[in-house]
Amino acid sequence: MIVCVTGCAGFLGSHLAERLIKDCHQVVGIDNLIGGELENVPEGVQFHNVDCTNLDEMKEIFCGDYIELVYHCAASPHEGLSVFSPVVVNQNTYMSTVAIATAAIASGHLKRFVFCSSMSRYGYGGQPPWMEHWNVDAVDPYGIAKVACESFLYHMSKPHNFELVVAIPHNIYGPRQRYYDPYRNVASIMINRILQGKPPIIYGDGEQKRCFSYIDDCIEPLIKMGFQEGLNGQLFNIGPDHNPITINQLAELLTEMMDFDQAPIHYPDRPCEVKEAWPSSDKARLVLGYESKTSLAVGMQELIDWIISKGPREFEYSLPIEIQSDKTPETWAKKVF
Repeated sequence: MIVCVTGCAGFLGSHLAERLIKDCHQVVGIDNLIGGELENVPEGVQFHNVDCTNLDEMKEIFCGDYIELVYHCAASPHEGLSVFSPVVVNQNTYMSTVAIATAAIASGHLKRFVFCSSMSRYGYGGQPPWMEHWNVDAVDPYGIAKVACESFLYHMSKPHNFELVVAIPHNIYGPRQRYYDPYRNVASIMINRILQGKPPIIYGDGEQKRCFSYIDDCIEPLIKMGFQEGLNGQLFNIGPDHNPITINQLAELLTEMMDFDQAPIHYPDRPCEVKEAWPSSDKARLVLGYESKTSLAVGMQELIDWIISKGPREFEYSLPIEIQSDKTPETWAKKVF
C-alpha cells in the first residue's frame, strides 16, 4: 500500500515511516523541516520538503500517487508556547490538517486517515487516568487546535466516506527528538543542559505528574490503527497508565543516571499547565494489544545515549514569541536555556 506520513522528518513520523518501510509499504513523506531533521527521514521514503498548509502542493502530491492511508503526525506540538504563539502553532496544527485532508479527499483514493492528536485535548478534564470517552476540556491553543482537528476530520469523514482513527499519544520520548528545542520535550531539555554542565530547569514546584511513553512501544499500536479492521471512528490513548512520576523525580532520575550533582533551578509556573496528566490505556490494550514494555530507566538511558552520540547543542529559539508580556516565561523571553 502507498502510505503518506506527514511530519516524516520529525520524531514520531520518522519512526513510523521506518516501520512502514520495513513492512514493505511505499511511503510518501511530507515535512517542512521546521521541527524535524532531514537526516531523520528513513531510506526508501519518497520525501517532499514542503509545507502541509500549502493546498496546491498537497494536491499535486496526492494526485501523483495512489495514496489510500494517511498518518498525520505533522504539527507544532508546542503546548506551553501556544499560549504565547497561537498563530504559528495553529497554522502548523489545525490548518495543516485541513489542507492535508482536503488534498487526500480530493484525490479520490483516501480510505483511512489516522490522526495523531494529543493528551492536551483533556485539559483539566478530571482526575487521571483520562479515558477516551470523557469530554474534552482543552485549556491552551495547541490543545484547542487538536480538538478542532478531530472535529473537522470526523465531520469530513461522513460525506467523503473515509475512515478516521484518532491516536492520543502521551509524552512520547526517545531518539530523534529535537533535544535543542527550548519549548518542548522536558527530558531531552534536561539531558541537553546536563551535558552542557547546566542544571535542569523546572517550572513551579515540580510536582506536576506525568507518565512517559517510549517511542518503540507506540509504533505497534499506531500500525494497527492504520491496518486493523473495525476501528472507524475510534480514539485510542497510547501510553503507560501506571507509576506516574513528578517532574522533580524525573530530574532526580536523570541527574543520578548522568552522575550530575547540581540541583535543579526553579522558575515560576507556566500559564495553563495541567498539574496531573496521564491516560488510561485499557482500550488500547483490549483492542490493539498495546503493551508498555520499556521501563522509564531503560528508555531514558536510550535517550541519554542517543543525545550523547549527537553531542550537546545550543538551544535554538526557532519559533517566534508572538505575545510578550509579564506572563511570558522568562526562560523563553530572555533565552535562558
